[in-house]
Amino acid sequence: MRDNSFFYFLTLSLLKEKRRYLAIFIISTILIFLLSSVLFISSSIKTTLNKQLSAQPDLVLQSIKGGVVYPINEDIINRVLNIYGVDKVTKRVYGRYFFDEKRSALIIGVDFLDEQSNKNLAKIIDSTNLKEFLKTNNMLVGAGVYDYLKKHFYKSSYNFLTPQGKIVKVNIFKILDKKEALFNNDFIIVPLNLAKEILGLKSNEITDIALNVPNESELDTIKAKLQELLYSSRVISKSDVKKVYEKLFDYKSGLFLTLYLITITTFALILYLRYTLAVSVEKKEIAILRALGWSINRVLKLKFFENLSIIIFALLLGTSLAYIYVFMLNSPILKDIFLGSNNLKNFSEFIPVIDFRVLATIYILFTVLFLGAILIPIWKIATSEPKEIL
Repeated sequence: MRDNSFFYFLTLSLLKEKRRYLAIFIISTILIFLLSSVLFISSSIKTTLNKQLSAQPDLVLQSIKGGVVYPINEDIINRVLNIYGVDKVTKRVYGRYFFDEKRSALIIGVDFLDEQSNKNLAKIIDSTNLKEFLKTNNMLVGAGVYDYLKKHFYKSSYNFLTPQGKIVKVNIFKILDKKEALFNNDFIIVPLNLAKEILGLKSNEITDIALNVPNESELDTIKAKLQELLYSSRVISKSDVKKVYEKLFDYKSGLFLTLYLITITTFALILYLRYTLAVSVEKKEIAILRALGWSINRVLKLKFFENLSIIIFALLLGTSLAYIYVFMLNSPILKDIFLGSNNLKNFSEFIPVIDFRVLATIYILFTVLFLGAILIPIWKIATSEPKEIL
């Protein structure tokens, strides 16, 4: 019966002082919402990144001169094929095509009749009607590219201007899957020779060579052999690309988390000062409870459960709103911060992924700071005599 009366009084206190707690509840919800949104985006991007990178070729051979990628003679592909342990050797052509000063797309030249080292490209080719595609100049475009072309009245084709001043008309054959837009949003996939023409490469030139290595223990050996094939060559492994992307997204999410920790610490200090300089109504309430025979522990228990209720509801509401914002509304504004918005509009959709361990850690930290900032000054007031409090 004693516990029932306690929780009854707790409920009445929350309902009576709801205006006092409303501002704290709203601020807490906003902070949890922002934190959860950043963590949801980061976790989703990392999951998609790992999925996409697993489909990439194991090694890529490039020719570097003065820090710039130079075309290489495609005859070298025969020497790559002669290296023991390599598999699915693919010659590639790619480069940036600028529609204007700010907007550009990545032209990717593919030999549609050859076996692909990139599993994602292989999947795209398998789903394409090659007989119809290869009849004339056609291209597969990402969602961002198609949106840009459509806005500029190129709904079915586009006229590319080559470095030699020639105009090449290419039809839009198909739009790539939006679910993969994190990587293919700005892609234009065309046959190999057409890509060479658009980018101004010679008929015997390619951008790089991609290959797979079935036996992972041979990666370092084959990498060393590839570096011997070309003067000033660079061999990029799948793990190298993964590290670059992870550092980029870890930096952005880490920056947000740092700002978040600064914010909740500041919020906790404000709460601490507020309850240290508690208004007369709050002091009077504690004094009356103490005068009625409530122990210090019981007063602290009441305030603990009052504020814990606020935190729990703020956590539930903030996390739910973040889930809707990121995975249902596709995270407007924050998405551009993580993925960039300087080029083509990004249509990527975030895969629902939740890292409960990270969320739990941050939520516990938030709860401890929140309750500590409130209970410490309440304890100082409650330990005084009722006459002194009043």
